[in-house]
Parts: sequence; C-alpha cells; structure tokens
Amino acid sequence: MISGNSRESGNRDGVAAIEFAIVGPVFILLLVGMIVYGGWFWMAHSVQAAVSEGARAAVAGLDAAEREQLAVSVVRTQLKDLGLKATDAAVAVRAEPGVVRVEVAYDAARHPLMALAPLTVSPPQTIRRSAVIRVAER
Repeated sequence: MISGNSRESGNRDGVAAIEFAIVGPVFILLLVGMIVYGGWFWMAHSVQAAVSEGARAAVAGLDAAEREQLAVSVVRTQLKDLGLKATDAAVAVRAEPGVVRVEVAYDAARHPLMALAPLTVSPPQTIRRSAVIRVAER
C-alpha cells in the first residue's frame, strides 16, 4: 500500500514566488496608501494647528489691520516650524462683528509625500482649515 498522494510529495520550488506575485502588489499598494494618507493627515493637522495659533495671535491686535498682520505672520511662521512651505499657503483673515476668522488653503500637491499619490486613491490636493476666535468690541 502506498501512503500519501503523489501531489503532496511533489516539488514545491517557486511556490513562494508565485504567492508573492499574487499578494505582493496588493500589499505594496496598501503600504503606499498608508504613507500617502498618513502624510496627508499630518499636513492637515499641522495646517489646523497653524491656523489656530494665528487666530490666537489675532486677539492681540488693536484694530482689524493689526489683527490681520499678526494672524498672517504667525500662521506663516508656524507652517515653517512644522516643516511645511509657507509659500504654498493662502491665508485670509476676516473681521466679522465680535469675531475674527482665519482661513488657510494649503496646496499639498507639491509636497514630496504627495508624489506617491497617483499610485493610490489620492486625498484632496488642497487642505482648507479655519479657526474663529471671539474679540471684544471696543
């Protein structure tokens, strides 16, 4: 009596290469997606932090022009400190009754991490964040 199937005792050379050829591309795409989206979320969080600091700084201004200058200056400094290019950010400061609104639109398309974005479903190229802070009417 012969025990076992002849297929089970056959040569298994190259099986790992075939399995990797099937699973490898999916794994690599998942890895690229994690890198791209992780970088995008880091940039979005950094932009929000810069906008919040700009809004806080705007409170120190005595008039609308000084508030705008303070907010823009702090946002640009914060972006540089966080490793982002301040030149890629469009900063807008709007004085409304009782509040100051600071808005930033950051163009993430030129960031080195976004070079991998075409390999996966791309996140938005422009990160838009805003912060509002109340000011006392004088």
